[in-house]
Amino acid sequence: MEYTMEELFPILGQLAEKYTAFESTSIPCETAEQLMEAVLYCIHEAEQVRKDTLVPAEGLSARQAYALGAAAVEEKTRAALALYHETLQSFDSYGNRCLYDTFQQGLPEFFKWYDPKFAPQETILTLDYPLLSGLSGQIGIDRIYSFIECIRLEQVFLNGFPEGTVKGILSRYNRQYGSLVENVCEIVLTTLAGHLLAGKPLSEQEFVHEDFLRIRGTFANTGLPQTAQQLKNAVAAFIQEYYDDSAELAAYLSNALENIAFRLKNAAESGTLSSLL
Repeated sequence: MEYTMEELFPILGQLAEKYTAFESTSIPCETAEQLMEAVLYCIHEAEQVRKDTLVPAEGLSARQAYALGAAAVEEKTRAALALYHETLQSFDSYGNRCLYDTFQQGLPEFFKWYDPKFAPQETILTLDYPLLSGLSGQIGIDRIYSFIECIRLEQVFLNGFPEGTVKGILSRYNRQYGSLVENVCEIVLTTLAGHLLAGKPLSEQEFVHEDFLRIRGTFANTGLPQTAQQLKNAVAAFIQEYYDDSAELAAYLSNALENIAFRLKNAAESGTLSSLL
């Protein structure tokens, strides 16, 4: 959807009137820029709605596109808040402060201050906790919704293990795991990958020398690309067996598996697998 400035200025003017509570149409340049960004953000949201519904955008005026997008922003804000509260019910930071601060303290502040009408493009938070996949340059409520959805999937994965098992894995990885700015899910997923590559039951938490030799042999005999693919298949099979709605979770976890395979290969060759597992 591409519109000329002549088509966009009337929308900006109406938004400016609402911004000033209809007391003035004169606003600072910085405010005008913010409001124009809001208009463009909503039009972008409208474009996403049209793509999702497979309806052609031809004939949709700028005003109609803005109205459609603004409604979508409002709906996504409500959906994000609902998803947040749903995830919060079983949320566990496992003692990691970055995860706790970002999810349990930061996100409520976002919903407190987010302005879907006049600044829908503002993300407000830095979202310091790293995810298994990037957010593709998303901003505003799009970024927040995607972030919460990623955390939800990570919590589903982590909650599939006893809390003591997760904390044990984190503690063996780094006794100061509470202060790490690392993805908790990836640490646990790396350990799961080690178990799968070594053919080691999950009930046996401590890796021994023979396990490390089997992992090293796997990379030596198969190579990195093939081993990474085997690992993706094995994790997908594990998720399918033990989790509901497995396809979405397996797809999310697969984002980290090539990097995990690469790190395990390097650690196996340098004899430092114990630092990862």
